[in-house]
Amino acid sequence: MSPATRLGVPAQPNSALEHAVYNPDSRMLRGFLGGLAAHLAPGGEGWLILSNLAEHLGLRTREALLALIAEAGLKVVGRLDARPHHPRVTDPSDPLHAARAKEVTSLWRLAAR
Repeated sequence: MSPATRLGVPAQPNSALEHAVYNPDSRMLRGFLGGLAAHLAPGGEGWLILSNLAEHLGLRTREALLALIAEAGLKVVGRLDARPHHPRVTDPSDPLHAARAKEVTSLWRLAAR
């Protein structure tokens, strides 16, 4: 069974980007957040663009995301949301259709605490 299938995502990762998306235990996200504060200038911001698809698939909760941000010594200073317009959002034959129909991609503006 592939890592993606174990996570409940019906896909097999085939590229570096897909391995980040289907990354068990949010390792890529944890790594990004864990090193961000050290790279920020005083008063600077780090931006994270993240879909909430994992939340709709039961792979991560919003509370878990906010906890990862806080554990990394960061705070949310703003967020901009956008709904996707790609064809899979309206394609009922897509295995992820129900989740994609509710998906929102956000630009999270993060700063050091």
